[in-house]
Amino acid sequence: MTDAISLPALEAPLRPSVTDQVFDQLHDRIIELDLPPGTKLSEIEVARQFGVSRQPVRDAFYRLSKLGFLSIRPQRATTVSQISTRSVMQARFIRAAIEAETVRVACERLTEDDHAALWRLLDLQREASEARDRLRFHALDDQFHRELCDRSGCGFAWEIVRENKSHMDRVRYLSLAFASQDAYGDHLEVMQAIEARDAPEAMRRMHSHLSRIKIQIERIRLDHQAYFAQEDACLPDL
Repeated sequence: MTDAISLPALEAPLRPSVTDQVFDQLHDRIIELDLPPGTKLSEIEVARQFGVSRQPVRDAFYRLSKLGFLSIRPQRATTVSQISTRSVMQARFIRAAIEAETVRVACERLTEDDHAALWRLLDLQREASEARDRLRFHALDDQFHRELCDRSGCGFAWEIVRENKSHMDRVRYLSLAFASQDAYGDHLEVMQAIEARDAPEAMRRMHSHLSRIKIQIERIRLDHQAYFAQEDACLPDL
């Protein structure tokens, strides 16, 4: 029987890796439609513009492809993927199921300090909406949903949501051109129900909030037809 090996503990990284930085930059530009669906990307050109080697770019491309943002075809161009309505609806279904349960737990567990912190976050959302700052509102929207999970002791739930919501993100960003006030209003109603510890109402409000995209996507498809993949005419109603 061999002796057990001894390995040193890894030190926590002090800053993001080069791959993480490339990934974050490309991810944000895809979400914000600076790199719209159909855009061709070259490892060599991206590496040149970022001033890095090709390996971190290749790794970032792979991560983005796993999230559904890039289509990588050997010996052919890598392109920004079109938006799949089917995938958006599936992601909404997952989010609604998980986050409705999360707010039920939030009604039981959140403290007055948690409530105060979330109300401050909603104040920042209102300011971003009034300033028509879509990028900031989008980030604060994510932060609100993430903190609901974290403060409820359900951080694992946000990890699942984060892994599945990428297909919604570009549609959500596009919707903020006309619907940030609706999103902000929904968040207010969710928070009011949580503060009142009314779990059924909080769950209903969260489900309604996440279901808005079912209507919004039709308007967005009409305005941005080239962004969307051609799919079967009859999609399942999720």
